[in-house]
Amino acid sequence: MKESPYILEEFEEKNSLHLKEELLKYLRYWPWFLGTVILTVVAAFFYLKYASVTYTSVAKIKIVDESKEMNIATDAMSLLSGKPQINLENEIEVLKSYRLLKQVVAELQLDVAYYIEGNIKTAEVWDTPFVITKQIPQESFKTSKSYTITMSSTDFTITDEGGKTYKSSFENTDGAVDSLPFNIAPKENATNYEGITFKVVLVPLKQAVMGLRGQLQANATNKNSDILSLSMVGESKERSEAILNTIIDKFNQDGILDRQLVSKRTLDFIDDRFIFLTQELDSIEGDKKSFKQENNLSYIEADAGITLKKKSTAEEESFRLETQIALSKLLQQTLAQEAAYSLLPADIGLENSGINSLVSDYNQLVLERDKLVASAGENNPTLLVINSQLQRTKQNILQTVGSYQQQLQVSRAQLRQEERLAGASFSQLPEKEQLLRAIERQQSIKENLFLLLLQKREEAAISLAVTAPSIKVVDYALTSNIPVSPKKKQIMAMALLLGLLLPFGVLYLRFTLDTKIHERADLEKENPEIPVLAEIPFLEDHKTFVEANDRSILAESFRILSTNVDYLLPKKDNGEGQVIYVSSTIKGEGKTLVALNLSLAYASIHKKVLLIGADMRNPQLHNYFEVDKNVQGLADYLYDPELNWKDSIHEGYNKIPYHKVCFSGSIPPNAPQLLSGGGFEKFINAAKQEFDYIIVDTAPTILITDTLLISQHADATLYVTRAGYTDKRLLEFSKELNKSKKLKNMGYLLNEVGLNRSKGYGYGYNYGYGYGYSEDGAKHTPWYKRWGKRS
Repeated sequence: MKESPYILEEFEEKNSLHLKEELLKYLRYWPWFLGTVILTVVAAFFYLKYASVTYTSVAKIKIVDESKEMNIATDAMSLLSGKPQINLENEIEVLKSYRLLKQVVAELQLDVAYYIEGNIKTAEVWDTPFVITKQIPQESFKTSKSYTITMSSTDFTITDEGGKTYKSSFENTDGAVDSLPFNIAPKENATNYEGITFKVVLVPLKQAVMGLRGQLQANATNKNSDILSLSMVGESKERSEAILNTIIDKFNQDGILDRQLVSKRTLDFIDDRFIFLTQELDSIEGDKKSFKQENNLSYIEADAGITLKKKSTAEEESFRLETQIALSKLLQQTLAQEAAYSLLPADIGLENSGINSLVSDYNQLVLERDKLVASAGENNPTLLVINSQLQRTKQNILQTVGSYQQQLQVSRAQLRQEERLAGASFSQLPEKEQLLRAIERQQSIKENLFLLLLQKREEAAISLAVTAPSIKVVDYALTSNIPVSPKKKQIMAMALLLGLLLPFGVLYLRFTLDTKIHERADLEKENPEIPVLAEIPFLEDHKTFVEANDRSILAESFRILSTNVDYLLPKKDNGEGQVIYVSSTIKGEGKTLVALNLSLAYASIHKKVLLIGADMRNPQLHNYFEVDKNVQGLADYLYDPELNWKDSIHEGYNKIPYHKVCFSGSIPPNAPQLLSGGGFEKFINAAKQEFDYIIVDTAPTILITDTLLISQHADATLYVTRAGYTDKRLLEFSKELNKSKKLKNMGYLLNEVGLNRSKGYGYGYNYGYGYGYSEDGAKHTPWYKRWGKRS
């Protein structure tokens, strides 16, 4: 338990180191990040410069309730629920209806779009120095047509989509141009736009209306409000504001027209009733005149006194009931005779609030149905719902009127009974006087009904002449100066983020898909059992060798390698030299140059070194000594054991006294047989008596078995890998060789470690290895390929 803090500290230190390594792995490519950020920011700058700038225009209106009489139950529910009594969804549908927006398009000529063409950007404009007027019916436009208009000081040059050009002078009063579907006329400031090119697009009416509907947004400001917010986004502030204000005006006019229709229908109903009542009054007055003439009557004296008061009260109440019965019958007759879905007369004098409310609801549904038929057609599913509501409302009216009549008749019967009782006290009055009073009563009923209808007619006429607006404008269209798009800060932030993410993504993908070895940690991670003896930096010159008294980083790296190899070698008490194999998995990993420089590193400290080229199938050692590859060497000795082994030994590099070389010799056709014979063992044993170190450049292990055939003679094996070249998956082969002890005392060497990979070493180096029976010369690596290798 006491060791746990130290274990935790070590774990955190490893994590911190790993995070630092991962971060540095990406920071090595800081020019990529910087360059990409510059490119994305510049691209964002030009995008912002030439992108179309759009603004939001907003208007607010308050819907005015059209009903003049409030329903107590409905109002109570509205107050309790906190919701507006007006159905804003219906109003929004009207606002966005094709019928209403078509009027807006026609008034503002929104089926003609205007643009100014620039070298890069084409911008929409609202105020142009000329006026376009279509000369053919709107329905004939099936597709959009565009025209280019260039203005001079005296005329227009018009080019259609096919490239045909037309001319129209400013003095052309009617503006007609050949066979073009529109007229064009200049405005007063036309000469100020000389040389500017405009683009005019004639859009089909339906397409223009549907496009406007898509742009228009209408929403309640909140769920408990009866205020609607109208908004739209566009490039031209003036155009958006003009459209919203025109929509408000058209919507208001539409609501006013609905109210005027109700008033006009009421006037028509009252006028029809006037004709009927006039005829009835004439008939009653004629009957009264005839009755008086026949019975020699003139005036009836009021001699009943106080005893008549009760009877008079009953007669007044009876008169009121008769009036209500007559009005209810008139309403029943109207319902029976009027065409389906027609407006009913409103407020004709009935004292039943339920009937008046149902009539008002019925008229509202009729108006809503008429609008829906005009905008959506007879087959709209919503229309069926409204029709059903109309039928139910009509039945409710009939039932309510019938019930009301029954109540009136019962009350009337009771009053008549009271009149009969009162009449008993006046039995002395002549029967003729009673008949006369009956006639006068009928006359009074018809006269009062006539006066009532006359009053209602005046009210309807005033309502028709002075109709209150259906909406209240809270705010006419206003446009914010802050554009909706493009949003500069967001785009620049996105450009900066994209500039960082793009190289990061590319590098992440590259690192993820990269299966090559790049650094010491890759080897240690794949095969921790095999030590990494040294890292050789990336060399610019492939013929850079370790010299005597050399203090270069290359020399130091090979001295470090030689020191680490000594720790790997077994100790010998018999004074024999150490045999070190230098091998690799595949060709091209630089084992030959490593073997040469390792031998020179030992020779620089006055150790007797023999460098043997044992890669007899593809010898490369001779290339670094500028000798013929067929010079006498190991293959010649193995082929003829009678030769003196020393005859195959040559002077070393620059004739260094402690450095000797045995080249591969002539390429044999049977290298495995020569190596597996006793000659190679004899050669090695003899060399160990003369030299301190025997460095053997062997063949790649995965391609052929030559190295494995002579592996038992090695004291240690230096296994060369190349950064950015050796695949990690190939290390599994070296791991199996070490596990099976086929190669003795193995140690890795990482060759060509790139810039910033080997503790700050930065050198250029390229080595070409062509395996086969031909010589491959080394080539200089261009700088752009060296940059890639350093990754």
